[in-house]
Amino acid sequence: MAFMTNYIFVTGGVVSGLGKGITTASLGRVLKSKGFSVTAVKIDPYINVDAGTLRPTEHGEVWVTEDGGEIDQDLGHYERFLDITISKEHNITTGQVYREVIEKERRGDFLGKTVEVIPHIPDEIKRRIRNAAEKTKADFVLVEIGGVVGDYQNILFLEAARQIKFDGDNAIFIHVGFLPVLRHLGEMKSKPLQHSVRALMQTGIIPDFIVCRSEQPVDDVRKEKIAMFCNVHDKDIISNPDVENVYELPLIFEEQKFGEKILEKLNISAKGSDMKEWRAAVAKMNNASGIVKIGIVGKYFDIGSFKLADSYISVIEAVRHAAAWSGVKPEIVWIDSKGFEKNPGKLGDLNNLDGIIVPGGFGSTGIEGKIAAIKYARENNIPFLGLCYGLQLAVIEFARNVCGLKGANSTEIDPNTQYPVIDILPEQKKIIEGKNYGATMRLGGQQVLIKNGTLASRLYGKDRVTERFRHRYEISPQYVETLEKNGFVMSGSTPDGRIKQIGELPKLKFFLGTQFHPEFTSRLTEPNPLFAGFIKACMETQF
Repeated sequence: MAFMTNYIFVTGGVVSGLGKGITTASLGRVLKSKGFSVTAVKIDPYINVDAGTLRPTEHGEVWVTEDGGEIDQDLGHYERFLDITISKEHNITTGQVYREVIEKERRGDFLGKTVEVIPHIPDEIKRRIRNAAEKTKADFVLVEIGGVVGDYQNILFLEAARQIKFDGDNAIFIHVGFLPVLRHLGEMKSKPLQHSVRALMQTGIIPDFIVCRSEQPVDDVRKEKIAMFCNVHDKDIISNPDVENVYELPLIFEEQKFGEKILEKLNISAKGSDMKEWRAAVAKMNNASGIVKIGIVGKYFDIGSFKLADSYISVIEAVRHAAAWSGVKPEIVWIDSKGFEKNPGKLGDLNNLDGIIVPGGFGSTGIEGKIAAIKYARENNIPFLGLCYGLQLAVIEFARNVCGLKGANSTEIDPNTQYPVIDILPEQKKIIEGKNYGATMRLGGQQVLIKNGTLASRLYGKDRVTERFRHRYEISPQYVETLEKNGFVMSGSTPDGRIKQIGELPKLKFFLGTQFHPEFTSRLTEPNPLFAGFIKACMETQF
């Protein structure tokens, strides 16, 4: 008998931002440790076709897949925990689904039938989920449904999930809900979770497992109450407490035999579990001693009265991976570049750091503050790592203050600059003129040719690597000779040498920028070499 794919649908309740992505990724890691092949799909109920045009302060980081997708950040969690490469087809949005159904109707694919929300929208959702399963041939396909049960936006996705099980596929449902602890009572309350499960049942779905997100582990009293009111056996109620290190969660699930319970529910014979490598990596991170202070000079922090670290989540994780492998813990210092524009005297605060990172971004807001920070790092020999826009701004700073090209800029910021040291990729000019910004950039995995004898070459230990890109602008070829004459070494390029993709200043402790995003290829068990080199340089500044 042919093996059938097993689908695990993960829904959320009570509030958004619970950590369904981490929960899904952790469960995937547990199943992978038992010898099964696992992949994951993220469903986003927004109308956008992809995350490419979404504001980071509104939706968090945009994750770039190897095949050029601009995706919700949860795919980053899946790749980091599962250590696999996931296709852009594993992200499903309302915009994609409706667009495809409408295009099919226009082509006449429905043969004159009346096109309805049901069944045609759930049918398209099911097709996409099953397509991901068919292409990967995975034993398990984890499907995280974004939003919260009760939102009208995800009703049709829940309906598709219900139908997949009704159609005869092997499928189970896991509901992740929040249990708050009210300070004035000091008691964990389960009523909001009960209501979310009730809302889920109204869609025709009864959860097989409930994962309880809470500040602390869920006690037996709460489990008994949840079991009674939610129609789920107390042994199938899984605790998911707050942890300082999210990579501990697969181990917490393993302790509760979550994986074995899922296999039992699906009538699949259990395999032996091997989490030695994962356990060792987590222990290395937890047992690290010493602190390395890393400043992230960005601008996507503000959302009302709050700060949104999710705008740079992959950068943070890449720093954590590299720091753990060097035996230290990172202390991340958030620095809003706009502050340097208002008060240049604050640049002196950078002396309190072991190194700074200038991450990617778009637009002119806060740019002069970033350039000022890069100049300060260069002049004071503070280790610097520039990512995408960070490299471009380092080139602008160097052109202005070392090459004597006063007023040098990017045409993204100043289209009329006398010295356009950063300019748009030629193939993108027509697209930009037409204001068609969605998914138009140079995206995904691209080969980088590494120049021998450079810092990049020493760190990578090879002459070609593949890294992920997301950009429209590049270092203008006409200024490369001037930059290099003054000491800015172009240590990485496209294989044909046309586009410069890594730049460095070899006379400094560590000053390197990339046109790509090395944070997307960093893993807990294998940090990206550039981040690893940066952290080591930061440690050396302490002595």
